[in-house]
Amino acid sequence: MTTPIQDTILSQLAAVAAGKSIDPMSVAKAIEPERWQRLLGHVRTNAIELAREGKIVILRHNKPVNPEKFRGVYRLRLRQEGDPTSFEDTAGEEGAGE
Repeated sequence: MTTPIQDTILSQLAAVAAGKSIDPMSVAKAIEPERWQRLLGHVRTNAIELAREGKIVILRHNKPVNPEKFRGVYRLRLRQEGDPTSFEDTAGEEGAGE
């Protein structure tokens, strides 16, 4: 069972060309045009849940990111062939072994 926010995310993604992404702001504006800012946290939470279920991917800099650990500006896209299904934690390993 999906929430109204998840339904909006999935319907907006279904309406864009394959491989294209959407802005979470457009999801919030579709649901609450006047006070959309207050929904952004809920959009993020629902997007994370859909990503955990394998229905969508969360993108940063046009690359799939771990839905449990991403920060900052992001976009949403339907899962495609070749998208990672798990993410290894590589944060904090930069410069290791030098």
